[in-house]
Amino acid sequence: MDDVRDAYGRLAEEYAELAFSAEGMPEPDVGLVSRWAEEVSGRVVDAGCGPGHWTDFLRGRGCDVEGVDLVPRFVDMARSRFPDSSFRVGRLDELGVPDRSLGGILSWYSIIHTAPEDVPRVLGEFARCLRGGGGLVLGLVEGPRVEPFPHAVVTAYHWPVEEMSRRLAEAGFRVEATTSRVDPGKRPYAAIVARRVPEV
Repeated sequence: MDDVRDAYGRLAEEYAELAFSAEGMPEPDVGLVSRWAEEVSGRVVDAGCGPGHWTDFLRGRGCDVEGVDLVPRFVDMARSRFPDSSFRVGRLDELGVPDRSLGGILSWYSIIHTAPEDVPRVLGEFARCLRGGGGLVLGLVEGPRVEPFPHAVVTAYHWPVEEMSRRLAEAGFRVEATTSRVDPGKRPYAAIVARRVPEV
């Protein structure tokens, strides 16, 4: 994670220019996150919030949301750009909230740089933080197998939707919906909408 933090820290300004606002993101993404936000009840964490655009988008949709990111420069930028929203530095595998305290987690392409062997720990942290019935949206770069690819910032990983869905089930989630698409000139993207299975 040190490599990820340092790489994004060096390119924070350039990245933020490409992600100035959530409304400027592809319409299918905006629609999916907007619909999800309407159904979320309770506190939300935007896990891996980057420069803060989705955090502010969720706040504008009425969510009690906090953005958390590994990169201090991103958090500083997010606070400056969106002063009405809340942001702090934190890790995906240590979100720093009490057990079962969240109604939702948005993880929008934030685990793509997580080594496959570390993904179960991150998903386990998401499960720990969400109350039963809490919602998760997970964005990933889709591929036919779990394998690294040369991302512009730092090494990232392709995931088959079926394999990530299996990992989510093992972590205590029920997958409710998946979407996949390939935009012109882009990599295949996917999103998984899941819900924390209530503990018996």
